[in-house]
Amino acid sequence: QVQLVESGGGLVQAGGSLRLSCEARGRPVTGLTVGWFRQAPGKEREFVAGINWSGDSTVYSDSLEGRFTISRDNPKDTVYLEMNRVKPEDMAVYYCAAKDYGSVRYTSRSSYHYWGQGTQVTVSS
Repeated sequence: QVQLVESGGGLVQAGGSLRLSCEARGRPVTGLTVGWFRQAPGKEREFVAGINWSGDSTVYSDSLEGRFTISRDNPKDTVYLEMNRVKPEDMAVYYCAAKDYGSVRYTSRSSYHYWGQGTQVTVSS
C-alpha cells in the first residue's frame, strides 16, 4: 500500500510561481512512475506531467507551453511540480498519481493505480 500526499497549493497571482510536492508514504517513491493531473470545476481530470522512476524521462501536456517542470528526489520520497508564469486557466485541484509499472508515455487516468487527495491552486488576476 502506498499513500500519496500533495502539498504546496494555495493562492498565487497570475504570472507568479508555485511548487507542489507529492510525498509517498508506506513505501519509497523509488520504483514508481509518478504523474500530476488537474481538475477544474466542470471539466474532466486532465494529465499535466509525468516522470519515470529513475527521473530520466518526462512527459508534459502540450497546453503547458513550457511553464511547468516535474522532478523527483527519491531519497526524500517526493516528486515536485514547479509551476511558473501561472495563468488563470491553471486554477484547479492538482492530484498526484502513481503506478507500479507501465511506461510514463501512457498518460491516461486509468493507467495510474494510486491517487492523492489533491491540493487546490487558486490564481488571482
